[in-house]
Amino acid sequence: MTEENSPIRKLQSTKEIKSVDEFQSQDTLIKHVDITIVESEKRANGTLHMRDHYTVYLIDVKVTDPDFRLVQTKISSIWRRYTEFEQIHDYLQVTYSHVVIPPLPEKRILYGWRKCDTTDPEFIERRRAGLENFLLRVASHPRLCFDDQFVSFLQQEHGWRETITDSGYLLQAENKLKSLSVSIRLKKPDPEIESVKNYGKQLESNLGNFLYTRSKIIEKNYALCKLHANYGKLFSEWSVIEKELGDGLQKAGHYFDSIADSIDSIAEDEEQLADQLKEYLFYAAALQHLCANHETLQRALENANDALSNRIAERNRAAAGKSGIMSRLFGTTEPDIVRDQSTRALDTKILADRLAIERAREDLEEFAKKASVEIEYFQKQKDKDLHESLVSLIALQVKAAKKNLQAWTQIKECLQNMP
Repeated sequence: MTEENSPIRKLQSTKEIKSVDEFQSQDTLIKHVDITIVESEKRANGTLHMRDHYTVYLIDVKVTDPDFRLVQTKISSIWRRYTEFEQIHDYLQVTYSHVVIPPLPEKRILYGWRKCDTTDPEFIERRRAGLENFLLRVASHPRLCFDDQFVSFLQQEHGWRETITDSGYLLQAENKLKSLSVSIRLKKPDPEIESVKNYGKQLESNLGNFLYTRSKIIEKNYALCKLHANYGKLFSEWSVIEKELGDGLQKAGHYFDSIADSIDSIAEDEEQLADQLKEYLFYAAALQHLCANHETLQRALENANDALSNRIAERNRAAAGKSGIMSRLFGTTEPDIVRDQSTRALDTKILADRLAIERAREDLEEFAKKASVEIEYFQKQKDKDLHESLVSLIALQVKAAKKNLQAWTQIKECLQNMP
């Protein structure tokens, strides 16, 4: 496929997106294909040592639009490691600095409430679902979905790592990391960006505290429910020695066991909902990253203005002759021809400085226009998703409470019906 005929080139040449509604109406990859991660598989690096094992995930892409020509085949399947997902995520973060990049699921377990590591089957399954969600987020994003490297990630089996490394994103990432690691103190911070940055910090803090509290509650609740198995065992043993009360005690014991058993499915469902909240914990960091990118561009503009001011001052001194300590002590001045040469050279540099300011201003304005739509799109998506997740979490607690209440009601009936 030539560059002129590429859907990617066509997307880049479209008019600037100015509103969320316009943003959401754009064509996206997900409208043409189905993307799923159908399974995971544990593999070894040639030894039997546990630390040399790693997990791969099978991405399955099926074309649903018969006229779509971007992918190589109608059906493609490809295995990817988590580290490769990290590569495409980092590439997108560097390449699209104005976008709130969808986050990957946790690399290590955060806010865990029981002993579990990254090789645990339940964790791997939740990570599989999180990685699939990441792919769907990117494939649904108008500015990300048709990127060459992302499309290749979905279908290029051999040589993709080399291809994305050759794109130069690692050097860009290193340079950006250096610039972001420097404490930026702006003369006039953008109030809107400051507000978004502070919101990102607060969102991250609130979700972190919520997830920590949830982990403590589920830990205690799980242990409490499992303790009901002791009631079940006790009532079953007790029923053996009771002739008249035996059946009632036996049935009551079974209902106590049901309370102990039901917490496993509840805890599993709750973990999935917690993962949805963790996604926005990481989204909050992505939002702050976007703000940091804006600050870097704003600082570049301020530096360009400072450079121009210093250059103009230097030109004024050159036009007036030497202003150094030696000239002030001995009264020497430069010949007119030397001053003219110096001022002409500085005039050329001043012109270059003005052009640099114009480029820096254009870069900042273009970034701000794109970022404002991205932030609004993120906020709209976040409000919808967090609302659904929190309601589902509360509904799950209500369901668990009703189930336990039903078990206790049945236990009461068993005891009441005893002769």
